Amino acid sequence: MKRLEKALQILQQSSKISFEELTGNEVLLSAVERNLHVAIECILDIGNHIIAEKGFEIPENSGDIIRILGEEKVIPSNFAKKIKDIAGFRNILIHEYTRIDYELLYNYLLNRLDDLREFALYISSYLEKKKT
Repeated sequence: MKRLEKALQILQQSSKISFEELTGNEVLLSAVERNLHVAIECILDIGNHIIAEKGFEIPENSGDIIRILGEEKVIPSNFAKKIKDIAGFRNILIHEYTRIDYELLYNYLLNRLDDLREFALYISSYLEKKKT
């Protein structure tokens, strides 16, 4: 969770720049790509840990992780449906890094950080309930 929060802080700072500034600065562009990748990877890793610990259905792919978390009420099912595409975006960042659509990347930077934060809040709430 700490690594997710660190990535989100970096991304939040980066979201204040224009598309032209982002795509014109290779260092900044790399930082945004990497931190989006890390944030999504954290979400999937956290989900995998919860799924394994609770003995839920074994996910066949990264998209299944989000679906299972929704079905098992770790996160709200409507929220799981809303963010299920982040696993696919992670695959683009990892496997298609030579063909990343920078407009899509910028869209994620501007419009999806709240989803990543919301996921962290749901997980924190879930973990707190587990302690009691």
